[in-house]
Amino acid sequence: MDEHDGPAEQFEGHREQLRAVAYRMLGSLSEADDAVQEAWLRLSRTDLGGIDNLEAWLRTVVSRLCLDMLRTRTSRREDPLGWHVPAPAADDDPEQEAVLVDAVGRAMLVVLDALPPAERVAFVLHDLFAVPFDQIAPIVDRTPVATKKLASRARHRVRGAAAVPVSELARQRRVVEAFLAATRGGDLGALLAVLAPDVVRRADALALTPGRETVLRGADAVAREMLVFGRRARFAEPALVDGTVGAVVAPNGRLLLALAITVAGDRVAEYELIADPARLRRLDLAVLDVRPAAWSYRDGDDLR
Repeated sequence: MDEHDGPAEQFEGHREQLRAVAYRMLGSLSEADDAVQEAWLRLSRTDLGGIDNLEAWLRTVVSRLCLDMLRTRTSRREDPLGWHVPAPAADDDPEQEAVLVDAVGRAMLVVLDALPPAERVAFVLHDLFAVPFDQIAPIVDRTPVATKKLASRARHRVRGAAAVPVSELARQRRVVEAFLAATRGGDLGALLAVLAPDVVRRADALALTPGRETVLRGADAVAREMLVFGRRARFAEPALVDGTVGAVVAPNGRLLLALAITVAGDRVAEYELIADPARLRRLDLAVLDVRPAAWSYRDGDDLR
């Protein structure tokens, strides 16, 4: 980018990274775009000659805007209501939202959404964008040492605490992924193969259509029910649920329900669909395979 470019040209060179920062902080495409647009308005009223590092300046402005937006979220946030898919805002672009959700991961967005605002900002900036703590500290109004502690607490929540050894987690994940894949594909044979013959499905009433039993037994009955619900499985992703491998269902990256799954051998022995808002809030949810490269922004990512 030429240093003689005007404010608009210089801003455009940073827009996509700013959008990536804002989306990971807010989990909403429309709100992320609002934060980026406000940053542009502030830049347009600022003398570029007084800015030593435009990238850092813009990132700081966007991060502060996002922090304010996170702190003011209250009644606007909707509680999960069963198998209803939350409608996007009128100015959302579903295709762009889907690209961003896939880039970050549904489980990651769900866990980030549960973090306190300052922890979320510190974690996103440091762990996902490699911003030094001394640059994050003024944004969250903490010392660099305290900011490091914020990010550390967030990191522990994101990673969670597995209740079983790594080898057992890997085995559980293979079974859960096979279960989700068979459900997405509407493959009755594959579902029957991954379900124990005496499998039990339990569910909050909110997770079911009216008239369905909250407890269902037997592989055939459970598999046929999952075929009905199969299209919703495209919103599902494996996650740690109270220390073992389960799944979260998160359209647009927003938690709708969680599956607490019991694996015995190489089959699903029992699972529970949790949709009650109070129960969801009490769950200890974390991501599997915490690999920053998988959900951090990289130059050249197609987020347009």
